[in-house]
Amino acid sequence: MSSTRSPRLAVTGSTGAVGGRVARDLADRGLAQRLVVRDPSRAPQLPGAEVVAATYGDGDAMRTALAGVDVLFLVSASESADRMAEHRSAVEAAADAGVGHVVYTSFLGAAADCTFTLGRDHWATEGLVRHAGLAHTFLRDSLYLDFLPLMAGEDGVIRGPAGDGRLGAVAREDVARVAVTALLDPEAHRGASYDLSGPESLSFTEIAATIAEVTGRDITFHDETVEEAYASRASYGAPPWQLDAWVSTYTAVRAGELDVVTGDVERVTGRPPVSLRELLSRS
Repeated sequence: MSSTRSPRLAVTGSTGAVGGRVARDLADRGLAQRLVVRDPSRAPQLPGAEVVAATYGDGDAMRTALAGVDVLFLVSASESADRMAEHRSAVEAAADAGVGHVVYTSFLGAAADCTFTLGRDHWATEGLVRHAGLAHTFLRDSLYLDFLPLMAGEDGVIRGPAGDGRLGAVAREDVARVAVTALLDPEAHRGASYDLSGPESLSFTEIAATIAEVTGRDITFHDETVEEAYASRASYGAPPWQLDAWVSTYTAVRAGELDVVTGDVERVTGRPPVSLRELLSRS
């Protein structure tokens, strides 16, 4: 990659929370970028941004969209039964198009046998990137702090088989800041895997109490059994893989696999990560 010019950047997921933050940050810096989106009508209107329509599953469209791209921000596809096929298609298209570096949003503790079922997909996708010979940076995000308040039902109860397990959840804005840092200087982050957490590890009882204190809502945590968790979610009519993902979010916490607090956000960006209390206080 030439050191005399800015790398040609492509961003996926710009209609979403993390990708959108990344795209806006790059635009604010005056950098040109290509936004690869499923639906161009939903793409953010940003100066210096070229919008190209492509879906991960359409290899031809992805190869066209990524032609001439040096550095790609690859946001993991929406949860679906076909997610791995989409990831394989996108990674192969990136390699075929000659992309030099991929920054991929993976998951904390991603492994072939991790408790959180979707974390296994992330591990497999990391393998696809490596196998394709792509230079890479993996952002292994914890669960998002932003999502925690949404885990409460209409009755204000967060239900799940998490026990007293603890969680070092990370704010989406911190993930985006790390991503931008890697995109701006990919060589400095080549081959790195960053475990991205917030500044503290909390149990769901503490999470519920914090949300209640800051927002004034009546929020509590109910520790379900695994059987109760599947039963309480059965009414949604979700497929088995989705139910497994929902329930294993909590069992991964109970198993201690997300009881992780690192300094990677601050080491990469120079700024400490946002806490749950800080995030909620802004709302």
